Amino acid sequence: MLVAAAVCPCPPLLVPEVAAGAAPELDGARTACSDALGVLAASRPGLLVVLGPAEQSGRGTYPEGTRGSFSGFGVDVDVRLGAQQGAEPERVLPPSLVVAAWLLERTGWSDAPIEGLGVGEPLAPERCIQVGRDLAARAERVALLVMGDASACRTLKAPGYLDERAAPFDAKVARALGAADVAALKELDPELAYELKASGRAPWQVLAGAAEGAGLSGALLYEDAPYGVGYMVATWS
Repeated sequence: MLVAAAVCPCPPLLVPEVAAGAAPELDGARTACSDALGVLAASRPGLLVVLGPAEQSGRGTYPEGTRGSFSGFGVDVDVRLGAQQGAEPERVLPPSLVVAAWLLERTGWSDAPIEGLGVGEPLAPERCIQVGRDLAARAERVALLVMGDASACRTLKAPGYLDERAAPFDAKVARALGAADVAALKELDPELAYELKASGRAPWQVLAGAAEGAGLSGALLYEDAPYGVGYMVATWS
């Protein structure tokens, strides 16, 4: 059963070494992410599942101990998803889970076994919801760390340029995450999310499936678009 969830953005710029001189611009987001992970720890889960968007080669599951790196972003920072367990996994973490692993290391997570899940952007809402239900049934007390960004079309300099639909879309997502509104997340339009480059749509809908019947309350800790991309941090508990 799902007992808690933290929703965090996944830009590599969260890592100060990657952001370099621009690092202070995301200090608020980093602080909010740390607070959100504190809520996960307080829930005393028996299993933490970390999920985030992934390209085709990065989809699927990742055991505890899987490594990742920010070398592709020009910095020599390596991470590991939790403590090493058994043999060294052959796969490496996709970028969203690399950011998640960095957040967990930064907060010193050691409260429960961890697994990773890379979710494909095209995954249909119905399938996302079923994946979430299956995750919630994995243990008596399951927590989720859900990585993903909102629209990337909030300003003229945004990666997806300016789209007038972006701000209303992000506002709907922020309301849903802040209220732990399962129904509203289920209703997110995958085609619109794709057009707005919102990488969090599928992970959020996995969360919606996992939270069915859990009776969790939500809190929105952070919402901003400093680079024209919507970044949100929320907790469900």
